[in-house]
Order: sequence, then structure tokens, then C-alpha cells
Amino acid sequence: MTANRRWTLANRPEGKIAVGDFALLDADEVERELAAGEVLVSNRLFAVAPTIRNWLKPPSGAYRASIPLGGTVRGMAACEVLISSDEAFPVGARMIAMSEWADRSVIRPHMAPVPVFRVPPEMDFARAMGPLSLNSLTAYFGLLDVGRPVAGETVLVSGAAGSVGSVACQIARIHGCRVIGIAGGAEKCVRLVEELGVDAAIDYHGDNLSQRLAELCPGGIDLFFDNVGGRQLRAALEHMASHGRIVLCGQIATYDGSEPSANPLDLMKVVYGRVRMEGFVVGDYVARADEARRKLAEWLENGRLRVAVDLREGFEQLPAAFVDLFRGANRGTVLVANS
Repeated sequence: MTANRRWTLANRPEGKIAVGDFALLDADEVERELAAGEVLVSNRLFAVAPTIRNWLKPPSGAYRASIPLGGTVRGMAACEVLISSDEAFPVGARMIAMSEWADRSVIRPHMAPVPVFRVPPEMDFARAMGPLSLNSLTAYFGLLDVGRPVAGETVLVSGAAGSVGSVACQIARIHGCRVIGIAGGAEKCVRLVEELGVDAAIDYHGDNLSQRLAELCPGGIDLFFDNVGGRQLRAALEHMASHGRIVLCGQIATYDGSEPSANPLDLMKVVYGRVRMEGFVVGDYVARADEARRKLAEWLENGRLRVAVDLREGFEQLPAAFVDLFRGANRGTVLVANS
């Protein structure tokens, strides 16, 4: 019998997520014998990501397996193997994996819903989950492999002040593009321009989005990296250049609702504009993680890339950190250390 804290889903949220939708269980548990292919891991650092909101919905509305009421919340975590029944992941192996909001979890690395990303021995977890995180890898592969920017093109990024969007903005700039970011609030827009080198920023709270896009993109948008969806996607589609590309990375505008996404698009704009829209997930690129990490590290070291990390201390901070994402109260990648 060993103590193992768990954050569970207490209420099925309707509309805005709240701290009260979660419950902390702090009880002794019996550690069972592991089946072949299983490992027991210590969850050392948690990534708090908006996509978790999808898994809190009822089964009919969740895009991955819905977390049942009373079930342990899950998400990506930096883990270290404590006991192993998988020779590929011996005791001491370090990884970023889909785990639980718990001190310790049993996972099956070879059957994980998201491929496991190994963490090299020389890399600390804060770096692997911060500057070189899956969020940074998402921006890297989504922009370069799916979006394929060309120097001189106009690139628009929604959710531009977030952990994925801010990196996507900077990678586009590094590749010689003109970059416009959409963010919520004047302070975030100022940071995009003054700190991250974005050419222009649109405050979706205060600006007329369609009007500002017309002013800033008279020749149309060549590439739109979309983290938000909703009215921002609809507005961008109105201003896409012929043969433009839309990379669908996330749809955070629809996450905090109880109904499936209702996002009517004028798809004839896609037809007559010969616009390509493509979604992707970073797990498709697990075999190339080291390639992306090397390039991101190079840009970090020469000052061409900045990655903000919002690190919270304490397992008990997980729900509050998650709620902050939807309030816009974070700055960069939100991590919670299990201390």
C-alpha cells in the first residue's frame, strides 16, 4: 500500500471550465503486478494543454476517449520508469508520455494513444517540456511540413501568444516570411511585436478582425496556422490568397463548450480559391523528434527563438493552471512540477 494522489473529474463541465470540476483523491493504493509491456512511472512534470478539455466532454463529443466521471484526468507528462515489464523501457528510462494527473501511473508505451517521446539522459525534464516541448515540435512540424512556408509569403497565426502559436510565429519569421499574429489583449499583441518580432498583431478582443486582415493582407494570406478555429478561421478564409494553405492545429474556440463544434465555413471560398486545409497531430512525427529538437536548440542558442515557460510548483496547482489557459492568464507553455 503506497500513497498516490490523483486529480479526478468530479463534474462534467458545461461551458466554462472551473476548478470545482476536479476532485483530489489522496489515498493508499495497492501496487499490482505489471503485465507484459507495462511500466510504472513517476510523473515528474505535467504539461497543461487546452486539448485536455475535449476529453472532459461526454463520449459523444470527445475526440479521444472521454474521461468518465470519477476517472483520473490524463495529459502529457514527463515520466521516469520505476518498475518495468517492458525491456525497451527499463528502470530509469525517461519519456514524455500520455499519463495521468497522479503521482504514479501504469502505462503501456507501445500501445499509448499518443506515441511516447523519449527524453535523452543529458536533457532535463524542464527543457524537454519547455523550450523543446511537444508544443514546440507541434509548431515546427505543423508549420514546416504541413504549411511549407516560402520566404516573402504572408503568414497568419491565431493563438499567436500561446505556446504553439508563438513558436510558429518565430519559425515563420526565421524562414523569411511576413508574420501577423492574432492574440487576445493589447499586452499580448505588444509582446508579439516587440519581443518576438512579429510584423503586426491583431487584438481579437478590440479590433475588427476582418477589417484588420483586409488592411494588413491586401494581397491575401498565403499561409494560416490556426490554433483557434471559430470566427477567426472564418475571417481568415475570407482573406486567403489563391492557392493558400490553412494548417489546422487546434480549435480552442470550441473546446469550452458542451456541444459539438458548429463552424459553418464558406467552402466555395476553398474551392474557387484552391485553398488547401490540412489537420495534423505531432504524434505523426515521433521518429523525427531529435531532428526538430536539434534545430530548435540551435535557434534558441543563437537568439532567433524565444520560448516562454509558465512553471507552476505543486501537484495541487494542476486544476487552477488548467483553468488559467481558458482565461488567458498564462504566458507561454504551462507546466506544473510535481513537488
